[in-house]
Amino acid sequence: MLAARFAERLRGAGLPVGPERSARFAAAVALVRPESVRELYWCGLATLVGDPAEIPVFDGIFALIFGGTADPAQARGDQNSPLMRGGAEPAPPPPPERRDSRSAPTATGAQADLILASESDEDEPELESPYPALAAATERLAGRDFASLAPDELARLVAVMRQLRMATPMRRSRRYEPGSRGRRVDLRTTMRQAQRSGGYPVRLARHRLRQKPRRLVILCDISGSMEPYARALLQLIYCAAAVGSRTEVFTFATRLTRLTRVLARVRPEVALAKAGRAAPDWSGGTRIGEALKAFLDRYGNRGLARGAVVLIISDGWETGDAQLLGAQMSRLSRLAYRIVWANPRSASPRFQPLVAGMAAALPYCDAVVSAHSLSALDDLLDALAAPARR
Repeated sequence: MLAARFAERLRGAGLPVGPERSARFAAAVALVRPESVRELYWCGLATLVGDPAEIPVFDGIFALIFGGTADPAQARGDQNSPLMRGGAEPAPPPPPERRDSRSAPTATGAQADLILASESDEDEPELESPYPALAAATERLAGRDFASLAPDELARLVAVMRQLRMATPMRRSRRYEPGSRGRRVDLRTTMRQAQRSGGYPVRLARHRLRQKPRRLVILCDISGSMEPYARALLQLIYCAAAVGSRTEVFTFATRLTRLTRVLARVRPEVALAKAGRAAPDWSGGTRIGEALKAFLDRYGNRGLARGAVVLIISDGWETGDAQLLGAQMSRLSRLAYRIVWANPRSASPRFQPLVAGMAAALPYCDAVVSAHSLSALDDLLDALAAPARR
């Protein structure tokens, strides 16, 4: 939003700021994480300005939006800049009562999206940026177990979870795309291009098989022992933009429920509420083997699990037949490309797969991760994106 609004103001002033420059500016802000207006100015100058003649206009718009800041020309050391010689005047400093560090500056319009902490003089306190506050809250909650987080604390992690991506390995499709190093000759394109050279195929057009990500299938345990972790990980699934044409989400406790359509195109809190209403066995018992059998009978054998990366989120406390679970895991391993089991109990250093359900499923898992906290999600994402089976 910051990059889009700022680029819109610059385009209105006549600068050729297109989507490419806006994307570079957004990437620079995400990388540098500016905590002062001076740092933000240099990010914008390096990415949004392509000619020295554009600098005076950029300085004027920047000073107009960030009123009360130091002159950008002085930040560059240019005391004879057009801005100082008679161009757009820098905005006057705000009244003293607005520079109070106990009150945040107010803004309207585009300034509401572009406001950052202003850089003050040495004798005045510097206003704090909202970004360090978010980073401090994230750092404080990153190592805490999801089971110990209150609902409002879990909601604070939405902004961080939106930056994550649940990527899967690539696979070859049956469709072709143009490729200079393709093994097959594209006869149709070759003959069409030959019309430009008098009917002689001077250059052979080639194509190759298209690459596409593997399907991600998520089976989440929503029994009583897994409820706090299930809510956090379902929130991750939504915020990481994983729910799409290549992702399927199921929940299970005593029965299997498909939630792919329920979690699509709604806010996280609404998605969790709908998931709770769609799954009548929420916080119930656990029958993993029967749920896997229902999934394979109804969806897996029909192609949903073939060549897919399957993520099972459960603590492995099976109340049903453990032998049934082992047989269904063996069946699933012959269909899926990779099986990742996320067990929050495995975070303990004393963890051993002695529970009947976990012991029966472990031989068929390609990776077992904890995913019990925000800092442990990196292992989960790496396990999902691993290029080959172990």
